[in-house]
Amino acid sequence: MKTILSVLILFCMFSLDCLADDPVLEIGSRRELFVDRFLIDKLDHAELKLHPPQLMPAVTPPRPHGHYATVLKSDRGYQFYYRGDTQPGNHWKKGWEQYHDGEVTLYAESPDAIHWTLPHLGIYPDHPTFPQGNVVLMNEFLVNHNFTPFIDTRPGVPESEKYKALGGLAYQPNQHLEVKQRRGPGGLKAFVSPDGIHWKPLQQEPVIPEEWGKYFDSQNYAFWSESERAYVCYFRRFIKGYRGIARTTSQDFIHWTPLVEMQANLPNEHLYTACTQPYFRAPHIYFALPTRFMAKRGSATDILFMSARGNSQFDREFTQSYIRPGIGQDGWANRANYAAIGIHQTGPAEMSFFLTGGRRYVTRLDGIASVNAPLNGGTLVTKPFQFTGDELEINYSTSAAGQILVELQDAAGNPIPGFSLDDCEPIYGDHIARIVKWKQGSNVSSISGKPVRLRFDMQDADLYALKFNQRK
Repeated sequence: MKTILSVLILFCMFSLDCLADDPVLEIGSRRELFVDRFLIDKLDHAELKLHPPQLMPAVTPPRPHGHYATVLKSDRGYQFYYRGDTQPGNHWKKGWEQYHDGEVTLYAESPDAIHWTLPHLGIYPDHPTFPQGNVVLMNEFLVNHNFTPFIDTRPGVPESEKYKALGGLAYQPNQHLEVKQRRGPGGLKAFVSPDGIHWKPLQQEPVIPEEWGKYFDSQNYAFWSESERAYVCYFRRFIKGYRGIARTTSQDFIHWTPLVEMQANLPNEHLYTACTQPYFRAPHIYFALPTRFMAKRGSATDILFMSARGNSQFDREFTQSYIRPGIGQDGWANRANYAAIGIHQTGPAEMSFFLTGGRRYVTRLDGIASVNAPLNGGTLVTKPFQFTGDELEINYSTSAAGQILVELQDAAGNPIPGFSLDDCEPIYGDHIARIVKWKQGSNVSSISGKPVRLRFDMQDADLYALKFNQRK
């Protein structure tokens, strides 16, 4: 009897020690999405599900398009940047220097991301290839190959540098040496602008050296990260013989930390672009829509979805294609599928992004992925976390027969009185923002700041995101 009692005491002590060692996440009032397993402890008869976006109909006149496009949202509406060539159909095989000399950056505007105009900017003399006069940058050798701007949200940024951009290429080893001697080294150069239209170099020398990339012939994108409190740049780098992704950070956009290679490639994958950006409703989570490049399949491409949190490696929870090439030959042509930088809300419940060819795709707000459960039922239990707020908001969808019940537990997994499954009002329907209620109401301020877990019992339902709010 004493032996059994001793074993039980040791077991309890071990369990308590394990519980004490469980890290308690701090989520505050952040919106958390189910694009990874950051918040997930257990899934029982439920799974993480990727939701492919919907291709929207073409519009007249056609949307602008081009390689390495960027869509920004500002006080001017939507601003679209894309590459053009002074000699349509030109190719680098006809002459490397003359090809890159002919590259320009073009500009379009829209109030709704659907109907676009090409404004006559008057920055450069009119060119017969661009009669609309919408050239925003010209005569910047190598830079216009992949000029990629962003709106700088760093607190205190000067108005004259509200917009920033990177662009440039690296010379291949032992090639174009005479060109390099005349025109200077490759690498990524920095530009600034007060309005996204009138640009000037931040400095003449590259801010990211060409030795870091191989060969930067991708879309290399930088942004100000609220969560990292730094500028972050994701750029092209060959890793073990495959096109891959590296990243670096900076406090001033001039001096950058040593690169870190991102171990994102699966076997035999080239990741041609990174297309990585903070998600606008949860900027501590980075969304990536890289182009997967299959060199031995006629250079076929498709679009993947990956995510990252701060300075972590990419999460490859979903290895399947997010956007397939589709029916017909167009999507299977050489390098036919590139996502533009920029994911923006374009309706009360939708967000949009663009692909080459002027294609616009839409998906639900927060809705790239979800925890999904069948009609027979499934359960999600979160890791222990602490929150700040008075009420729990969820983004969810059920069938007519489905529902969701929510339980707040202590860190050990015991239901908190008043917040059990039995106390929860059944949740069904389809809402971007629904406040969870129990019999005693929706107020959860009594457990704000304490270690808790959430349990979701779901039937024929999807849970996309959750967030604790401060009552207004």
